[in-house]
Amino acid sequence: MLINDRRVTFTPFGPSAQPRLALTPGRSPRAVLNGGWWPHSWNPATELPGLVAEVVERYGPIRRLMLNSHTWDPCFDRFLVETGTVQIRWFSSADPALLAVITEAGDQINLLIVPPDAPAAAARMALDKAADPANSLHAAAILATALPPAGDSSSAARGQ
Repeated sequence: MLINDRRVTFTPFGPSAQPRLALTPGRSPRAVLNGGWWPHSWNPATELPGLVAEVVERYGPIRRLMLNSHTWDPCFDRFLVETGTVQIRWFSSADPALLAVITEAGDQINLLIVPPDAPAAAARMALDKAADPANSLHAAAILATALPPAGDSSSAARGQ
């Protein structure tokens, strides 16, 4: 993202949110997702550093994250972590229920994003389904079955 003709880099400081994350135990050729993430908020500066630290521990260094620009506030386009710089690509057309992570090795890790305001029981069910190696449902389909319909007190994703 360019702000005043310059790229914005975020350097995290202080503790980040402890990620609520469920990852598949291994790779499955049938699985559409590699797990799920239930952030505490839609603030990328608060949520992404903790998530990246957990994903790096499991999959190694990360090159890039891809997120929906309408669901999140695209306030920076890269941030510094212990293993280097992680680029963030913001797409208006990206599925708001999906986070794509590209590792330094070129692997793509797809994570379901459960909305922060989701009821705990429904969020846990969605995370479990997303982390199931036998799962063949896409992120939006998992949220549609796990969460109350839009119009109830919780919506499937912000901005939908």
